[in-house]
Amino acid sequence: MSGTGRFSGACSPEVRSVVAGIEWPAIGSDAAAHLQALLFQMERSQWLPPEQLRARQLGQMKHLLRHARDTVPHYAAFLRGLDVDGLDWAAFGTLPLLSRKALQGGFESLKSGAPLPGHGAVVEGQSSGSTGMPVRFLQTAVTQLFWNALTLREHLWQERDFSGKLAAIRIKVQEGLWPDWGLPAAALFRTGPGATLNVRTDVEKQLDWLVREDPDYLITHASNLQALAELSLRRGIRLPRLRQARTYSEALRPDLRETVRAAWGVDVADGYSCEEAGCIALQCPRHEHYHVQSENLLVEILDEGGRPCGPGETGRVVLTPLHNFAMPLIRYELGDYAEVGAPCDCGRGLPVISRIHGRRRNMIVLPDGKRHWPSLPSALWLSVAAIRQFRVVQTTPDSLEVTYVMDRPLTDPEQKKLDAALAERMGHAFGVVWNRVDAIERSPNAKFEDFVSLLPVAG
Repeated sequence: MSGTGRFSGACSPEVRSVVAGIEWPAIGSDAAAHLQALLFQMERSQWLPPEQLRARQLGQMKHLLRHARDTVPHYAAFLRGLDVDGLDWAAFGTLPLLSRKALQGGFESLKSGAPLPGHGAVVEGQSSGSTGMPVRFLQTAVTQLFWNALTLREHLWQERDFSGKLAAIRIKVQEGLWPDWGLPAAALFRTGPGATLNVRTDVEKQLDWLVREDPDYLITHASNLQALAELSLRRGIRLPRLRQARTYSEALRPDLRETVRAAWGVDVADGYSCEEAGCIALQCPRHEHYHVQSENLLVEILDEGGRPCGPGETGRVVLTPLHNFAMPLIRYELGDYAEVGAPCDCGRGLPVISRIHGRRRNMIVLPDGKRHWPSLPSALWLSVAAIRQFRVVQTTPDSLEVTYVMDRPLTDPEQKKLDAALAERMGHAFGVVWNRVDAIERSPNAKFEDFVSLLPVAG
C-alpha cells in the first residue's frame, strides 16, 4: 500500500450524490462539501515541513487567544497584558497549564461569553470519567466537523475499502444491522453495510456474533479486542473476511498486535483521542507509531519540570484545541503520558508519538518511590495457567491484589510462579493477594485497565 491516502482502481471510494439522476461525478450535500473541503486541505497540509505546520498553528492560536482574552473570564486576567500579535512559541510556553481539576471546577468561568457566529450550535459534553474525575465541556458544530474530517482521514490513510462491511463493538450502541457505516463515512461516501453490538455483551457472545456477521473491518476498545483475539485462539476460530481491526479509547497492551495477528492474520490500526479535544493522533499508515493531528490541535509533551521532551523521552500530554471558541482549553493537561518519536520516514511533517502510556495511575510505585509502567502480556499468565482475564491493583506501597478469571483456582505452585514473574516485571517482590472471580466487569465508561495503582498521586 502506498499509505498516501490516494486511491485508485477498485479501492477508490464512491462519493455519495444527493442530486437525483446524478451519479457521476457525484454532487454531495452541503455537509459533505465541508468535509471534502477540509480533506482537500489536509491532504496537502500533512506533507508540510514541521516549521510550516508550526507557523500555521501559531497563526490560528493567535485568533483563539484573542477570543479567550476578550470573552472568557478564566483567561481574562493573565492574557490581558499578553502581546498576542507578537506571540512566539517561547512566550506561549510560559502560559499556565489548565488541569483537569481546574476544568472540572471552573466550567462556568471557562465558557466564552460571546460564541462566534458561523461555528454552529454549542453543545455540552462530559468526559467518560476514566480518571475518576469526569469533566464537562462545550463543543460546537465546527469542532465536530474537524473530528468527522479526521475520522475520514484515518479511513483514507488506512486505505479501507468502503464497500466492505464494518462491525462496531462499542459503548452506547445496541445490537443492530445498518445499510451503511453511519456518520461520517456515509455522509461522503457510498459504503457497505454496518453492524453494531454493545461492548458489555459477554465476550463469548461477541465472538459468536462476529462469526455470524463476518465483517471486513472491526472497531472496538483495545482491551475488548484483546479478549476477542485470545478467545478466538482458544476456540480455534478465524474471521476469514476480516482485513483490519481498529482500536480506540484505551492504551494498547504491548502484545495486542501480535495476538491479533496470531488469531486472525490482520493488523491493528489505533487512534488516540479524548472527548474534550477530539482526535489527537492517528497511527501512521506505514508504521505503528502515531502522527499528531496538527490541523486540529497543538500537542505538547512536557517533562516534570515543564520542559518539552525530545525523541525517546516520555512526558505529560498537554493539549490546545485550535478551533473550540465556545470553551477554549489552552494548555490543557490531559492526564496521559506519551513518548515523543523521531520524524517519520513516510514524509509527513506531522509530529510523531511513538507510544501512549496512559495515566499516571497506571504506573507501579516501588517502595523507593520510583515509578514505571508495568508490562503484563498475556504470555506471562498463560505460561503458568489458563487465566482468561486479569486485573492487578496496587493497594499499598508493598502489596498487590490480583483478580483473575479461570475455570479453577490457582494451585500454590502456580501462585508462586506468578508471584516470581510479577516481581520480575514490577521490579519488586510485592506481597500478592489472589482473588478468583467469574468475570471482571468493565467500568461505567466501558474502559478496562489491567493495572491500576491506588496510591496517592504526588506532584
